[in-house]
Amino acid sequence: MQDRTLTAEVTPGDEITVAGWVHEIRDLGGIAFLILRDRSGKIQIKFEKDEMNDEIVQTGLDVPRESVISITGVADDEPRAPTDVEIVPTAIEVLINTPKIVATGTEGGTELFPITYFGEEAFMNQSPQLFKQLMIGSGLERVFEIGPIFRAEEHNTPRHLNEATSIDFESAFINHAEAMDACEYVVTAAYQGVAENCITELETLGLRDGFSVPDESFPRISYQEAIERINATGELDEQLVWGDDLPTDGERALGADVGSHYFITDWPSEIKPFYIKDHDDDKTLSTGFDMMHPQMELVSGGQREHRYEHLVSGFEQQGLDPEQFDYYTKMFRYGMPPHAGWGLGGERLVMTMLGLENIREAVLFPRDRQRLSP
Repeated sequence: MQDRTLTAEVTPGDEITVAGWVHEIRDLGGIAFLILRDRSGKIQIKFEKDEMNDEIVQTGLDVPRESVISITGVADDEPRAPTDVEIVPTAIEVLINTPKIVATGTEGGTELFPITYFGEEAFMNQSPQLFKQLMIGSGLERVFEIGPIFRAEEHNTPRHLNEATSIDFESAFINHAEAMDACEYVVTAAYQGVAENCITELETLGLRDGFSVPDESFPRISYQEAIERINATGELDEQLVWGDDLPTDGERALGADVGSHYFITDWPSEIKPFYIKDHDDDKTLSTGFDMMHPQMELVSGGQREHRYEHLVSGFEQQGLDPEQFDYYTKMFRYGMPPHAGWGLGGERLVMTMLGLENIREAVLFPRDRQRLSP
């Protein structure tokens, strides 16, 4: 929602769009008020029943509290309003509300480290993904985290770790394209920070002269274009077809062809996780994206499926047990805003930024299949 205005920034006379949670509804007969809340504050929405479209009035006054809505209208001065300004709506959209289907689900996969937690089976967390989404639903709107993740993958490569650092971002009221904008900004800012604050360290590593900050937008290449360009390089023994995951050799061939950081977008829905939203106009394509360095993947992200019925359907299509993670899906029954985000591998960022040959050089005490101590 790129054109969304925060409630605290609304100026009388402007025609704007605001979005947030229904904080309160007061129906006084011929006139009614809805208080909308977002991260910056609250604003009053006025419904004059006899002078407005009946559908707008009904939609605005029928939504349950804490529903997530978007309202477009004209802002007016109103000294009696909580913030001295109110909006008269010309359009209102319910972005999720209370659905009628009751079902739950879980994130599947076998790449988990089991542990015993006071006599109960538990696992080391693969990703903060589900918890980020729950915080978005609670009204925080934007969530940032830098923390460890654990994956029981039996890899033995220069770019994989079993304990890694994930730099995570999640935001309400943005789509996958805006999430990519944020991702590009963060990675570029990291390079700028190193260039400005780590001159001595770069000299010690012999990288002062060769270190450069990305100065152009990262190209956005569709999955279809990616497999076509990889096939055209002739680097693979077999041609890739729609639905294939991209092999390491293919990623490197494409990276060499692009020559800079880039995004791969519009992945097939069938090979992206259940929580990634499909495109509205083509259900075979997901809004998932990967951000790539020419050498490897750095980021995985996308717009999340915020509609309860569609989320449950995604669980079922992937054969996931709907009983285990009720804590995750239950919030979607009460109103989840559209949201998007991503996770960035911290060690991979350092590795590619500094041109390291092995990701273990970016970690003080790396953990992999062979190393548990020290």
